[in-house]
Amino acid sequence: MTASVGQIIRSHGRRFIVEADGRIYDCTTRGKRVDFACGDHVDILIQNQEQAVIERALERRSLLYRQDDWKTKAIAANVSRILFVMAAVPTPSEELLGRCLIAAEAGDIEPIIVVNKSDLPETPALLEKLQLYVKLGYQLVTLSAKQDFSPLLPLLQGHTSVLVGQSGMGKSTLTNALLPDANARIGDISEALDSGRHTTTHAALYHLNADSHLIDSPGLQAFGLKHLNAPELARYFPELRRYIGQCRFHNCSHCVEPNCAIIAASQHGEIAPHRLDLLQRLTRELTPARM
Repeated sequence: MTASVGQIIRSHGRRFIVEADGRIYDCTTRGKRVDFACGDHVDILIQNQEQAVIERALERRSLLYRQDDWKTKAIAANVSRILFVMAAVPTPSEELLGRCLIAAEAGDIEPIIVVNKSDLPETPALLEKLQLYVKLGYQLVTLSAKQDFSPLLPLLQGHTSVLVGQSGMGKSTLTNALLPDANARIGDISEALDSGRHTTTHAALYHLNADSHLIDSPGLQAFGLKHLNAPELARYFPELRRYIGQCRFHNCSHCVEPNCAIIAASQHGEIAPHRLDLLQRLTRELTPARM
């Protein structure tokens, strides 16, 4: 048996596909450990030409993951950019966008909002709603994966990027456009359910070139943030940072306390009401005993 270092390019529950030294290995792990993610660099012990065992993961640059009351789900490791893919149809979730941006801020990963299906008549209304996020400093790119994906190319160069978003927004279509040989499955949109069918069932890493890589992830309907600390939440909202430390109480939750600088700023029109509402709902989620 030979030791080597590789990268996880597919994750299938308890099994992982690892690329090492130009070869592809079907890998298991030591014991019952499954807390590896697509994009992880790992030490492996090669058993034969097709199989290996993952010994350990190397130190990560970053980890994007979500956590709810029941489980933690790693999405991608060692990524430098998150591409949150949205479209006007099916109905996009601004809640999901807000939560993903918070996860990106907490994980020190640069987020970019990608509006796909730019040719839809409903797209201008979505773009108008998203101007709030542009004013907050987030980059927004508009394109049609089926017609012209070139606006995205310069943003991918030199990065390991992960595509995140609801099902039906066109992540797999975008992957297929960027990498015709990727063969990512594309699902039809179910108009009756107003949501896309889940077609990507596991994260997959593709090489755009020697310096640029793309991870396509399964469609999301929720993004749990149970791994975050409630007192730190305001730091992950760009528009709230200037008010931190200005509240009457040093441990202000920004929910009910008097003389809260953030609540006052919202009342004066300096903070969008739905952004304050998101902060307060997340605070209650993370500290149910206090709230």
